[in-house]
Amino acid sequence: MFSIILGYFGAVSILAFLMMYIDKKQARQHGRRIPEKNLWTAAIFGGGIGAYLGMMMFRHKTRHTNFRVGFLMLAVIDAALLVWIYQSINGG
Repeated sequence: MFSIILGYFGAVSILAFLMMYIDKKQARQHGRRIPEKNLWTAAIFGGGIGAYLGMMMFRHKTRHTNFRVGFLMLAVIDAALLVWIYQSINGG
């Protein structure tokens, strides 16, 4: 059961990470950008860790306080939620 939940969070985090990479690449090339609403949606629905890691790795959206703080908070919430679910399932 936990592996399914972990797989979901992992998949959404990878998606959010890739979205940050693509948006940064498009920003550099003056190409078509990913709407901020879509970045937030991926982060809110379980991709907080990937979105935060992508933001930091690609130095993308780091000047925007709402992204810096928001993605960090979502990453912490996602990690805490995973720990809580793991402990609940395993009786720990």
